[in-house]
Amino acid sequence: MIKGHRLKFLGLAVVALLCCSKEGLSQKKEATLHITFENMANDKLLLLNDSSYVNHFAEQYAITKLKYYISDISLGTKDKSLASENIFLIDAADEEDIRINILPGIYSTINFTLGIDSAYNNSGAQEGALDPLNGMFWTWNTGYVYFKLEGYSNASTADLHRIEHHIGGYEGPNKSNRQIELNLKEPLVIKEGDQKNMVINLNLDKYWNGQNPVSILANALIMTTGELAKKSADNFPGMFFIKSVN
Repeated sequence: MIKGHRLKFLGLAVVALLCCSKEGLSQKKEATLHITFENMANDKLLLLNDSSYVNHFAEQYAITKLKYYISDISLGTKDKSLASENIFLIDAADEEDIRINILPGIYSTINFTLGIDSAYNNSGAQEGALDPLNGMFWTWNTGYVYFKLEGYSNASTADLHRIEHHIGGYEGPNKSNRQIELNLKEPLVIKEGDQKNMVINLNLDKYWNGQNPVSILANALIMTTGELAKKSADNFPGMFFIKSVN
């Protein structure tokens, strides 16, 4: 009986040790990646309200608001990808960075979505980045605005020379979220406990003159889902590039 108790105790101790070891390993494996999105136009940082820019069509414009959703960030290699379930609202008026936990490894790409998964568009009232109070929600029928650009231009034929591009759509042919993959110039080596910083630029010049050029004169207002929103969304992947990693 005593021997049996000793074996039972020893077995429990081994299990406890293994559990502790697993917890210790999982904690050690965590590292943090800080990502900052910098918004640019005409090769300079975007300033809201008090600076003007010129697009591919020689149309001068000023931006008063720029907000967009970034989700499903992952670091990838040639044969695997470490995915994170995450949704962040990037606001040009706010310089907060994004923080995600990552595992040690050597990574060659960063992948993310501009927009959000369709499931979140009809899931009822939500909090955080998806709170309707953030001003990025249309209705339960059309869902979230993935990319919101507002400003003014003399080229605009809308009242008050407004520019309002609210790009969204999550159903069937109207889907406007876009997958983006950026290649790192050099492999990113992540070690246990690392604190890495990455700066990703969004270049508005590529929005106006991308896969489908968008002029202010012809498209001052894009306020609904549909073909024009999808064509504008096709320009999203070309807008981003990695500025630095350290």
